[in-house]
Amino acid sequence: MSFEFRDIKVYKLAKSFHQDVLVVLNDNKVGKVLTDQLTRASISISLNIAEGYGRFHKADKRNFYVTARASVNECIACLDIIFKDNIPNKLLEKADELGKMLSGLINKFLDK
Repeated sequence: MSFEFRDIKVYKLAKSFHQDVLVVLNDNKVGKVLTDQLTRASISISLNIAEGYGRFHKADKRNFYVTARASVNECIACLDIIFKDNIPNKLLEKADELGKMLSGLINKFLDK
């Protein structure tokens, strides 16, 4: 079995974003609940991209990409709390790029 999702740009960007989140959590004093929530949300992006990529039906693919995009929003909400609304540009730019790429995938698999 080949795992072609590992080669797509959005998946690679999601993994990179997760690594950036881990650095943030390591470099800042963040409570256990918020650390757990942000970690799970950032992991969820990559996992849902991979799972959506492996689905055969358009609606199934779209649902996983929608969930991945929602997890990006969840990460931004957590980062807003950590950085008191001053999220570093690098994180905002990656999250914005992820959101746009996921929106493109969602639109690609809309039933028309």
